[in-house]
Amino acid sequence: MSAVEGAGRRGLFARAKLSRGWLFWGAVTLLAALVLVAIFAPLAAPMDPLSIDLSHVLSGSSPAHLLGTDQSGRDILSRLIIGARTSLLGALGVVVFSTLIGVTAGVTAAWRGGSVDSVISRTSDLLFAFPGMLLAILAVSLFGTGLWAPVIALAIAYTPYVTRLARSSALVERDRAYVAACRVQGFGPLAICFRHVIPNIAPVVLAQSTINFGYALIDLAALSFLGLGIQPPTPDWGLMVSEGQAGVLRGAPQQALWAGGLIVVTVVAFNVIGEGLADRIARRRR
Repeated sequence: MSAVEGAGRRGLFARAKLSRGWLFWGAVTLLAALVLVAIFAPLAAPMDPLSIDLSHVLSGSSPAHLLGTDQSGRDILSRLIIGARTSLLGALGVVVFSTLIGVTAGVTAAWRGGSVDSVISRTSDLLFAFPGMLLAILAVSLFGTGLWAPVIALAIAYTPYVTRLARSSALVERDRAYVAACRVQGFGPLAICFRHVIPNIAPVVLAQSTINFGYALIDLAALSFLGLGIQPPTPDWGLMVSEGQAGVLRGAPQQALWAGGLIVVTVVAFNVIGEGLADRIARRRR
């Protein structure tokens, strides 16, 4: 390889690395903005998202309604802002519950081994056989529509992914020298796991949980679209896509487009951040 070719390849790799960095931080900035909007939604919404105005049904962009109105004359921008709360909160609940249970089960299986490991591993394999959406639909049929029944069902469906990752990572940490040193110094299993093992596997779990957040957001939006999640008139991105179908047929697709676009952009941003965290963790371990 000539010096010119080597310099060209190094420049290409450098530009690719720089573009990944900008993409990662762009996604972080976008999600930070969405979180702030969700937190301060009542202050950020320009109008009451539940206010009906039948004189401005399916109207386009205007100074009064920047993104137009829906089939009931409600301001789409206000509903998108308030809907960020339910959309992000539901996915956050899935990720928090599945991560806490998965890490606990995975670390316990790795540390105890034997029959405990076998039971936890076989239970995880059994849960893999049930799709998350199927469990969520079953939970809705048993406990009714809303936010928390699908959240709990999806959290159970996502737990095996975290459990398997936490178990494999904890197995590696369990055989490291610092764990043996902690045992010699008299530290108990709980102290070693909470002070050392879990913090050391936390970056890997965080990367996986970030990607799971995007998947959970899609699943919850799909349930709302099917009428099994958040119910009208509560604003929710998935529900807004469903309600916007009538507008699409009448030549006013703005509600479905804006809500669907927000779902896509948010999921892509979470995937970019998750993959970026995984890349950074892999580089540090080389």
